[in-house]
Formats: sequence, structure tokens, C-alpha cells
Amino acid sequence: MENYTQTSTDFILLGLFPPSKIGMFLFILIVLIFLMALFGNLSMILLIYLDTQLHTPMYFLLSQLSFIDLNYISTIVPKMASNFLFGNKSISFIGCGVQSFFFLTLAVAEALLLTSMAYDRYVAICFPLHYPIRISRRVCVLMIMGSWIMGSINSCAHTTYALHIPYCKSRAINHFFCDVPAMLTLACMDTWVYEYTVFVSTTLFLVLPFIIIACSYGRVLLAVFHMNSAEGRKKAYSTCSTHLTVVTFYYAPFVYTYLRPRSHRSPTEDKALAVFYTILTPMLNPVIYSLRNKEVMEALRRVTQRIYFVKM
Repeated sequence: MENYTQTSTDFILLGLFPPSKIGMFLFILIVLIFLMALFGNLSMILLIYLDTQLHTPMYFLLSQLSFIDLNYISTIVPKMASNFLFGNKSISFIGCGVQSFFFLTLAVAEALLLTSMAYDRYVAICFPLHYPIRISRRVCVLMIMGSWIMGSINSCAHTTYALHIPYCKSRAINHFFCDVPAMLTLACMDTWVYEYTVFVSTTLFLVLPFIIIACSYGRVLLAVFHMNSAEGRKKAYSTCSTHLTVVTFYYAPFVYTYLRPRSHRSPTEDKALAVFYTILTPMLNPVIYSLRNKEVMEALRRVTQRIYFVKM
């Protein structure tokens, strides 16, 4: 790794791509994934907005997930692509703080929203008669607002801490975005207090929601097993497997990265794992929820036919 030292307050993001043909190939691949994520999430938001049959609590939550993913990947990839294309790896001190703030806010908001979606499926399958009361529009709005508020509070605490500690002469962050734990490897002080807060935050906003989701789906699978309708079981299993795929893909690398002690962390491994929850998950969410969802595909056909007849 090059020895980047400077007297300014800017940071240097060493990035994800090596300066070679392999790096160019990876860069093109990431840009294609980014474009797919933008198209997929925008399409989901527009489709849910345009088709009235998708104006249900579950799809309202799904539209919010697409909105979060749209902003999530846009916080990371454009700056990373710009740095690689123009060879300027620097990011201002304030810019680094802003990127870190939005990343942490959106990451926690997505984690909590996935938990809300698991609760939605739990009530829909286990307590179908109580669904209109337990999962009303007002409840959905409260869950979404709670996700954003908790994400903002958490990110404020971590970003403020990161911006108020002394940094050594080297400002080279061995990552492709301003991840606070990667920034703190450059600190000129003992950061054990912060490492403890990372453990607490990860437990509260990642481990605990994952346990809640696992318990919810355990209860759902038990209820599905006792269903008399084969078609109902098939639909329930499909919905549950879709959500569990998203949850596992998002939570597993995140938890593994942030719960490991600093002495066991590797910058190369951290960057590789970060690709899963910052780039791949926002691209896969709309693909999984659309291609494996009969209602979404039917809504797409209805909207397409409507547009076609309008043009005629």
C-alpha cells in the first residue's frame, strides 16, 4: 500500500479497484450493478405508485425499502467511480463525515425496515383477521419514521465521534468509502470506547433485529406447516424464502464485519464484505421482490397495458 501523507485535512480513499485490467473490469461491473440498482428500485417505486392494487401495507413498506436502497447505493458508488476515473482519491474532511452520516443512517433504516417487513408477514400469516388493525397505514408510517429516526440518531453519534478525534499524519483510509471503523485506524488515540459503542450499536440495530426476524419466521413457518391449502403454503413459503434471502444477504456480512475485534479485522476482507451490503443488496432487492412475486409481475403487465392503450 502506498504511503499517503499530507498536511491538509482531506482524507484519501484507497478504493476497491487495483490499477490494472482487472480493476477496470471490476469497475465496469460495479457501474453496471449500480445502473441496475437505480433502474430496479426506481421501477419498483413507480410501479407501486401507479398500480392501485399494490397500495397495501406490504408494498408501501417495499416502496420505502426501494427508496432507501436507491439512496444507499448512491451514497457510495458515484464517489468511488469518480475517484477511479479521474485518479483523484481525496475526499474532504466534511465530505467524509457527510458520506459516513448518510451511510450509517440508511444502513440502520434498512435493517429496521426489514424487521418491519418481517413483522408484516408474521401478522399476515399468523393473525390474518387482525391484519387490518395491526398493520394499518398509520402503523406503517410510524415504523418507517422510527427506522429513519433511529438511523439518524445512531449515525449522528458515530459521525460526531469520528469528526472530533485527532488523526495522525497519514490520512489514507483503506476502504472505498468513509467507513468510521476504517477511519479510526488512523486515529492518534486509543479508540476502545468507540469499539465498545460499535459493539452495542451492532447488537441493537443488527443482531437484535435479526433475532426478531428469525423468531418471526420460525413462527410463520410453523403456521404455514399446519395450513390445509397447498397453494397457500406454496405462496407463504415463497414470500418467506424471498425475505429471508434478502435478510441473510444483508445482515450476515454486516454483522461479521462489525462484531469482529479490531485485531482480527482485515482491510481487504472488510472491503470485500462491504460490497455485499452496500452494492449488491440494493441491486438484488428489487430483482428478488419482482421476479419472484406474482403480484408484482401482474401489476407490471397491467401498467404496461395501460401505457400501451394510452399511446394508442
